[in-house]
Amino acid sequence: MIEAYEKAGKIVSKVRNDAIKLIKDDLLILDLVEFAESEIQKLGAGIAFPCNVSVNEITAHYTSPANDETKILTGDLVKLDIGAHIDGYIADSAITIMAPGKNLEEKYDTDTINKYKELIESSDAGLEAAISTVRPGVEVGKIGAAVEEAINSYGFKPISNLAGHSLEQWNLHSGLSIPSINDKNTNKLKEGDAIAIEPFATDGVGWVIDTPHTYIFRYLKDKPFRMLHTQKILREIKANYADLPFSIRWLAKEFNVNRLNRSMRELSQASAIYPYPALKEKTDCWVSQSEHTVVVEGDGCTITTK
Repeated sequence: MIEAYEKAGKIVSKVRNDAIKLIKDDLLILDLVEFAESEIQKLGAGIAFPCNVSVNEITAHYTSPANDETKILTGDLVKLDIGAHIDGYIADSAITIMAPGKNLEEKYDTDTINKYKELIESSDAGLEAAISTVRPGVEVGKIGAAVEEAINSYGFKPISNLAGHSLEQWNLHSGLSIPSINDKNTNKLKEGDAIAIEPFATDGVGWVIDTPHTYIFRYLKDKPFRMLHTQKILREIKANYADLPFSIRWLAKEFNVNRLNRSMRELSQASAIYPYPALKEKTDCWVSQSEHTVVVEGDGCTITTK
């Protein structure tokens, strides 16, 4: 098991590091997510969830739909979140960078540039603080307290309604939440636990809300539908994406986009699939994210995605 987690982690680390080198002004988000997903598969792993590229106030769960023309611009705060699995054992990692460009100093003044660089540093510091507390028997609320203290020390706030998560084979969110605040949670880590720790930091109120847009889904269960097209799509989802989250973009390679969108709404409303709306900071302030997957050991943890 640990070997599979570590192999998946090495692949995620390489793809993450290669993908961030592509980030620049005028880059299509679609090109970035498709690069990351294809590289994961080329390296012999499966895609654990659609590559997330969430920009500025968009905090999580944004992946390009089919034919997405959204571009990254100079100075954008780009959060790249990718996951891979080996035989269902998952590695999950995220990084934030400010998109480079020749006109950065023209677009933002020095104080603004420095603020967002420090915002990135604050989520990195929160991640480091969390990892330093991980060991068997530690309460997850104590991990959140370490994150909160580190981010607050930079003058920013953690996102309080987003959390990291435990991982199990074929299960991306297996039940244990790893908070970014001191929520007094007394659940304890045990040796062998795999967890993804992912602090988000912001200069806003520290709360995210749903946007109207959903591009990532998860299969829940079979249900009968009158429309043959909807039945066909559900069969396709069950056959290919029964265990882990998937992108509507992947289905658009096989189905007409307009009809697909209608059927996906019907499937969501019937609770045959679970929608993950893209999330944004409530006050539209910018957000940074840092994430590693770790496996709890006797005297600490192993970072699989370093």
